[in-house]
Amino acid sequence: MTSPDPEPGSRARAGYLRTPHGNIEVPGFLPVATRGAVRLLDWGDVYSLGFDAILANAYHLMLRPGVDYIAVAGGLHSFLGWNRPILTDSGGFQAMSLGGIATDEGIIFRSVYDGTRHLLTPEEALRVQAALGVDIAVALDECPRLPAPIEQVRAATYRSLGWARRSIEAFWASQVRTGQLLAGVVQGGVDEKLRREAAVSMVDMGFDVYAIGGLSVGEEFGERLSMLDIVTRLLPSDRPRYLMGVGDPPTILEAIWMGVDLFDSVLPTRLGRHGTAMTWEGRVNLRASSSARQDIPISQGCGCPTCLSHTRGYIRHLLLVGEETGRRLVSLHNLYFTRSLFKKVRKAIESGTLEAMKEKILTYWGEGR
Repeated sequence: MTSPDPEPGSRARAGYLRTPHGNIEVPGFLPVATRGAVRLLDWGDVYSLGFDAILANAYHLMLRPGVDYIAVAGGLHSFLGWNRPILTDSGGFQAMSLGGIATDEGIIFRSVYDGTRHLLTPEEALRVQAALGVDIAVALDECPRLPAPIEQVRAATYRSLGWARRSIEAFWASQVRTGQLLAGVVQGGVDEKLRREAAVSMVDMGFDVYAIGGLSVGEEFGERLSMLDIVTRLLPSDRPRYLMGVGDPPTILEAIWMGVDLFDSVLPTRLGRHGTAMTWEGRVNLRASSSARQDIPISQGCGCPTCLSHTRGYIRHLLLVGEETGRRLVSLHNLYFTRSLFKKVRKAIESGTLEAMKEKILTYWGEGR
């Protein structure tokens, strides 16, 4: 996992994470397929862009179409028609953010689809992900939005640690061993003491993958980097590190510099659906009047299908008249940009030029957001 000749001060790594459905190149990015699809794209698009793995949402899939239905279909890979690795989050963040209540037992919530009442426990979250047959499962955790009172952050951190212990006990007690990897989530908000305590406790439990949660949820950029620096220094170097829900280039580059391996985010496709393109020179608002009559691609020299065939002016027209094709074209470009970013990052790690790349990204993008 470790770069053979890292730059001074860098903990960046380049390697591969082995899973039952193939290797994931790291540093790597997982497009988000919340309900089993990447918004506005199909698997042919995602394959052609070169992504090794995707992230799906256990909360949504267990409610619709249901775990039993997917299991009968042969598991999530077969159901989706996707034959590369899949990571599923536990569903805890969605259960909480959509009105759920955290207790020591688990999260009590009502389905957004039919209003039925559910209790999502650490054991149930693992049972769901085992039935889905995914490559990487994530233990249940509680993620408070920031800023939040320190009492709330402390309670969520300790509750997450208790759930993590129950998760790993249930995981190893399972009768079925399929090669599935289990990720434990380090919480702690932006409190240095809580982050340290959570990281040390999680390492003692011995997870396959260490996820860093509770960031990019309202904190300042500097606070985010400070917490990342603390946690990555405490996590074992022989296990993958996964930063949850982060897709902005400045944070990605800083996190990779500190030794983070995996990322996921809805940012590329969410920006695309709103007509904002990601480029090496920062964000471009394609709905703006400045894009009208521009007979140039979104980004000069970009090799994505959108830039090879369409102009900014045409895409702006599609966006303004409400054609879904416009939102799809920008989403496709943004994922191509993200994949290209990670390709260049890997080369920069291998050539010892990551710091220069990091500074260039920060110049054009500003602080992560």
